[in-house]
Amino acid sequence: MTRTSLVLGAGIVGVSCALALQKRGFMVTLIDRREPGSETSYGNAGVVSPTSVVPLNNPSLWKSLPNYLGNQHAAVRYRWGHLLGNPGWVLRFLAEARPSRLAPRVAALQGLTAQALTLHKAWMAEAGISHRLRETGTLKLWRSEAGQQAARTEQQWLEDHGFRADYLDRQALSAVEPDLNPIFSAGLWLRDNGSVDWPQAVVAAYAALFVARGGTIIRAAASGLSRTHQGWRATTDSGSFDADLAVVALGPWSADLLRPLGLSVPLNVERGYHRHYRASDGRSLSRPFYDVESAYFLAPMEKGYRLTSGVELANRDAPSNFAQIDAVLPRAKEAFDLTEATEATTWRGARPTLPDSLPMIGEAPRNPGLWLAFGSQHIGFATGPVTGEILAALICGERPIADPEPFAPARYL
Repeated sequence: MTRTSLVLGAGIVGVSCALALQKRGFMVTLIDRREPGSETSYGNAGVVSPTSVVPLNNPSLWKSLPNYLGNQHAAVRYRWGHLLGNPGWVLRFLAEARPSRLAPRVAALQGLTAQALTLHKAWMAEAGISHRLRETGTLKLWRSEAGQQAARTEQQWLEDHGFRADYLDRQALSAVEPDLNPIFSAGLWLRDNGSVDWPQAVVAAYAALFVARGGTIIRAAASGLSRTHQGWRATTDSGSFDADLAVVALGPWSADLLRPLGLSVPLNVERGYHRHYRASDGRSLSRPFYDVESAYFLAPMEKGYRLTSGVELANRDAPSNFAQIDAVLPRAKEAFDLTEATEATTWRGARPTLPDSLPMIGEAPRNPGLWLAFGSQHIGFATGPVTGEILAALICGERPIADPEPFAPARYL
């Protein structure tokens, strides 16, 4: 007998869960209020990064905190009302930055990211969008002379963990990206990373593949979940839908749906902004780069060069504050010759974040048949397919491609 599943959320994680379950014989209904990839998955640098294994709240955070106190730093901005309204989350987040917690979380993230590019490459081939993938790596760049030693130190750490990281001085960097302005003293070429030219289009193509293989997508806003005699029921503004099991992959909205079930998830958000710009005639980049000391990503995209901001700690639905991205624009123009914006609006989104900077992947305690897949922070686009494969393997009693224990929902629920 064919088993059925609801997947709530059509971002990269939800679509990946739907595809992975479908491959295992499930009849899957994917539910979201918007088109696939139109919310959190829309706004990111498009980087698929096996090297993203150091959580943001690592021990070096303690040295950086004094720099953030003035609330003017490009990397982190915050709203006092939000911090004061979430003291428990803030304290737990900071507690995870102690040295003893770093190694196990790095190991967990390395398990999650190791096959990210391999899976994306395979799925993009199946979806007929291999042309969207660049396997040219990414760049991490430092402006200051002190950055030369920082780059060397990070290079050694990455190589010790099995990654390829080429050190670039000014001359070598100019050979790799000739159209970058020569303002950087040092850089790392992270060769194991890939990137895509339009993240939302990738998610949409995966969703189209899911439909072509018999999956169903319902455009509706989920308002509730309840247990039935046979499984789970999702209540939406377009009616109710039943299945044997349900997967919650609603990113920053996941906690809202789980709270009425008595599941109190310590989920917070890190908001971010992006804009697209044209480049001066004849100028181009072959890969995304991160300007460490200015705290922005610049990534070549289908609709221009995407400039992303740092982290904003604020309520998920609070009004936008463009000060952070306005502040990095002049810095980005110093590095690369950007001209006018290609869009009239600035995108804003929210990354779902748990105190340990690891996602929840697994069955909800005390709720058999209810599965959770959210909280991927800044690496959700990269690790979406891996998350889907882990979850589907757990559901089907298979051995997952990565150790699921660090992501177990029971650690918080």
